Amino acid sequence: MKNKKFIIIICTCILIVFVFAFFCRDNFFKILYPKTYKDVVSLYEEKYQVEENLIFALIKAESNFDKDAISHRSAIGLMQLMEDTAKDVARTNAIDIEFENMKEELCDVDKNVQIGTCYLSTLMERYGNKEVALAAYNAGIGTVDGWIEKGIIKKDGTDIENIPYKETNNYVRKILRDYKIYEDLYDN
Repeated sequence: MKNKKFIIIICTCILIVFVFAFFCRDNFFKILYPKTYKDVVSLYEEKYQVEENLIFALIKAESNFDKDAISHRSAIGLMQLMEDTAKDVARTNAIDIEFENMKEELCDVDKNVQIGTCYLSTLMERYGNKEVALAAYNAGIGTVDGWIEKGIIKKDGTDIENIPYKETNNYVRKILRDYKIYEDLYDN
């Protein structure tokens, strides 16, 4: 008798979740795919000409909106920037940052999004498409240039399924999927 009641309770809970998800789909997904830090992202989206939904998809994949995130490879902040990359982007683009306090600077939402978006913009200009730019954001410019030179991937991004690093391959696919979800949720 207790098992039957337990099964009824579990089935009822599952039904409630499905009904909620069906009727409140957009609100439910907006919880999973937020636009946290929208003001900052909008500022740098406009300045560096990178689509806002792509920036949000990248932030979601990199840190899931944790401004203090630090990866096992020491990438820092919302957009998971390596200190050397951040220094190079800041110097090249005259972004005001205190090099002596890089960890703290990169945990600052404004600085992190500015540098990360500027870097992504540079990669998009270099490769001409978001697919290869995202691969370079994850694996590095030298690595991606090597793949292109060896004919492993095309510079136009039409064969991203050929990215040889499993992590980078999954990374690019995840961001492109999340980018599409952001477009569907917020642009319709």
